[in-house]
Amino acid sequence: MKTALQIDISYEQVFALVKQLPQQEKIKLSKELEKEGIENKLSELLKTFQTKELSLDTITEEVEIVRQQQFTTSSFF
Repeated sequence: MKTALQIDISYEQVFALVKQLPQQEKIKLSKELEKEGIENKLSELLKTFQTKELSLDTITEEVEIVRQQQFTTSSFF
């Protein structure tokens, strides 16, 4: 049986502990924190763009319009 332990610890205390880690462990921790941040940002971004109003046909149609506009405004000298 495992027992969970909760303690109040400040940022400064966590930072002091992290500073004591070997360099490789600091790098590993840094990458994990960065990964977590990116995943959170991506999740929020995806939630922002969720809609039931867009279909693949609508998206394709808009893409083709933009492509045509870019093609007609491109200068070929």
